[in-house]
Amino acid sequence: MGARRLAAVLVTALLTGCAPATAATGGTPPARRAPEGTYAVGVRTFTLDPRSARPLPVTVWYPAAGGAVAAGQFPVVVYSHGLDSLPELHAGLTRRWAAAGFVVAAPAYPHTRRGAAHFTRADVRHQPADGWRVIRHLVRLAERPDDPLAGHLDVTRFAAAGHSAGGFTTAGMFAAGHSTRLRAGVVIAGGGLAGSFAGPAAPLLFVHGTADPVVPMAVGRAAYDRTSGPAAFLSLLGQGHGEYLTPGRPGFAQVLATTTDFLRWTLYDDPAAARRLPADAHSPTLTTYTSRPTP
Repeated sequence: MGARRLAAVLVTALLTGCAPATAATGGTPPARRAPEGTYAVGVRTFTLDPRSARPLPVTVWYPAAGGAVAAGQFPVVVYSHGLDSLPELHAGLTRRWAAAGFVVAAPAYPHTRRGAAHFTRADVRHQPADGWRVIRHLVRLAERPDDPLAGHLDVTRFAAAGHSAGGFTTAGMFAAGHSTRLRAGVVIAGGGLAGSFAGPAAPLLFVHGTADPVVPMAVGRAAYDRTSGPAAFLSLLGQGHGEYLTPGRPGFAQVLATTTDFLRWTLYDDPAAARRLPADAHSPTLTTYTSRPTP
């Protein structure tokens, strides 16, 4: 099947078979046109549940204009960092998503972030629940008239994304019974957790270096093979665990273009963005790209 035909099939699968009904309305959110051009980017931070056993600092990047949140409602991406990392270390990607018309909320996980008092990689299994705490908080925040983001968050349209342990966290958010507010996922240099990819099918994009020494690409491919909805896999040829996430490095342009149009497609229902995906990902010496519709 040609790239254009396959993209068209994927668009149809999303808009008819995978577009979720929202809890608020009981129906499918209306299609919206993705913003054109770019926004200035604002940043804010807050700590979710500061007095709990799992306080969660969150960094939020948002489209801005004139020193405030830009006019309009924007879909939300929950971005998860990897082991011994922090949200700000991923700003090269997250700020650009915000500039393209998305609110990006990135938690700093209590036991895997850089500087954690009690660091343990085993805590990754608890992080999908933290990601859902962020989503629930943003849904509540959108209803607070005194909050600057109130009225600007489209809480019917969330995606989850993350790198390395954050990619596993992202996969774990797609467990049985997950809310249909979560419409798409981007798993970067990660794989699946136990129970991942159950419940309502959602489009998923996997990004992986073919020479990743930390999470072998076979782990990402196995997760891709387990998905039940539309899925795509962007391979970075000869690359490791995430150097392609650094602006200016080989592969960054392809990763940025592909992930941004994937989010435009899944969160704005933008079919033109879906049709661009094969070209976004294409570089004969840097990448390969495969995708498939729902079986």
